[in-house]
Amino acid sequence: MINTDRMTTTFLDLLRIDSPSGREKLVADHLCALLSGRGYDIHVDNAGSFFGGDTGNVIVRVPATGPGEAVAFCAHMDCVEPCQGVEPVVADGIVRSAGSTVLGGDDKAGISTILEALFHLEEDKVPHPELFLIFTVCEESGMIGAKHLDLSRIKAKEVVVMDSSGDVGTIIVRAPSKAGLSITFHGRSAHAGIEPEKGVSAIQMAAKAVSRMKLLRIDEETVANLGRIEGGGQTNIVPDSVTLTGEARSQSDAKLMAQIEHMRLCCVEACRELGGNFDFSHEISYPAMDVPAHSMLLHRALHACNDLGLTAAVKGTGGGSDANIFSGKGLSCINLGIGMSRVHTTDEFIRIEDMVKAVQLTAALMQR
Repeated sequence: MINTDRMTTTFLDLLRIDSPSGREKLVADHLCALLSGRGYDIHVDNAGSFFGGDTGNVIVRVPATGPGEAVAFCAHMDCVEPCQGVEPVVADGIVRSAGSTVLGGDDKAGISTILEALFHLEEDKVPHPELFLIFTVCEESGMIGAKHLDLSRIKAKEVVVMDSSGDVGTIIVRAPSKAGLSITFHGRSAHAGIEPEKGVSAIQMAAKAVSRMKLLRIDEETVANLGRIEGGGQTNIVPDSVTLTGEARSQSDAKLMAQIEHMRLCCVEACRELGGNFDFSHEISYPAMDVPAHSMLLHRALHACNDLGLTAAVKGTGGGSDANIFSGKGLSCINLGIGMSRVHTTDEFIRIEDMVKAVQLTAALMQR
């Protein structure tokens, strides 16, 4: 049976370990120690070396005790700031932080759920196929760990990611592709009081370009945002450089590229009108995820929800996760809601009863 006290203790222990992106080693060491001696093959890859992190992804192979094809389960070890010095508080069956930090249930609740489901199956001697547990680094800063995961060690074609907010029974099957954008306008400096007509204001160019851009909600599949502007200097100098940083997301690759081109052409028109020039670059941060309706993994998740009396809700999301990366690498993947609420805020919380439901669902999927 599911040991709620053990699950809660595992969760609280993880929450108290600092693990901002790039500094997950203490969590990785804790997980390796917790799982050692159980007959698992535990490996830490070198993903951290690609971005200066202090550890890599933790990959755990659990030998099969029954028939069926291998399946993998994934959660990430890092948390968004402020996540250091977390003091978890349990009251009325709800886990929160003391208030000055995030809780870190995103995604230590996912890790705890996976572990308790596995322990439950093994203690109750429930047969399961070969399992792979993947605990990634740097998900919050661009899914860098998943991007550099040593897939040669993962002998599974299906991955269940435990990293979505929403009620248990939520199944995320669509998530957008994201492009990071950087635009630098180059003008010409001049004394703003004596000879401003000799200058070309980079800030004015940026303003004209932005005023032409369609931003925020573009359509039901596409969004775009400019989140930062940097440049300029003294008020008596016409600014010769300013940089805008932003992003665009879409479920459709064609719509994503069309939005990027629209934003570039707005810059062309602004510079043509004012006489400066610009540099425009974009980088695809992660691909879109779109799980087909005939996915066997999706259908097993729906059947498991039905068997457990959970209300299944197949949805899309505007955010990205490790599921995008696995999907882009050709693996069948879904992302499950585990009951997290108000993630990425100091008001984050999760109900223990929802974690138990998530353990039940995870254990059902582990049995195939």
